[in-house]
Amino acid sequence: MKLLIGAFPPELGPFLERPPTGWRVACTGVGAVLAAARTARLLEEVKPDAVLFLGTCGHYDGRLKIDDQIWAAEAIASSLSELRGEAYRPEIEETRWATTLEGPLPAQGVVVPPAITRTREGAALLGTLGAAEHLELTGVYAACHAARVKVGAALVVVNAVGPDAQTQWRANQKKCSLQLIEQLMDLKVF
Repeated sequence: MKLLIGAFPPELGPFLERPPTGWRVACTGVGAVLAAARTARLLEEVKPDAVLFLGTCGHYDGRLKIDDQIWAAEAIASSLSELRGEAYRPEIEETRWATTLEGPLPAQGVVVPPAITRTREGAALLGTLGAAEHLELTGVYAACHAARVKVGAALVVVNAVGPDAQTQWRANQKKCSLQLIEQLMDLKVF
């Protein structure tokens, strides 16, 4: 059995009511901390062979555009405060988790800050670490790595990171999420 997860129901589309054969489907909730806790609980309950996260993301710059579909190459925990030199993490803290479940989409690094980035300046700084921004992936990846379960993530870009992100997310999330699901079905992921 494999585990298919997303932050909240709209990102999983029809799979919540009709899971693909051989998959269990669940939501993690929004944010890295909640996603880590719920993923760890699901790993204990389901004992899956692999985990696939489906979701939406924002792009930092011209490497990606709205409607692009990506496979996370790695999940990177960081913050604007760190990049500005206003904060730091202990050397022993893990901040990067590699994808261990290969997928059929172009691979990109995904940055997970503690909150949604609202400025173009912030997007430019965080964009030095990866092409996309997402809120749950480090929690999901950390839980899966700790449990030694293969993990991957398929994401669709629905907004540019910055001041217009929320408006773009609302306009594009549903359509783009369904397109991602259709593409993954066409590629025989499910």
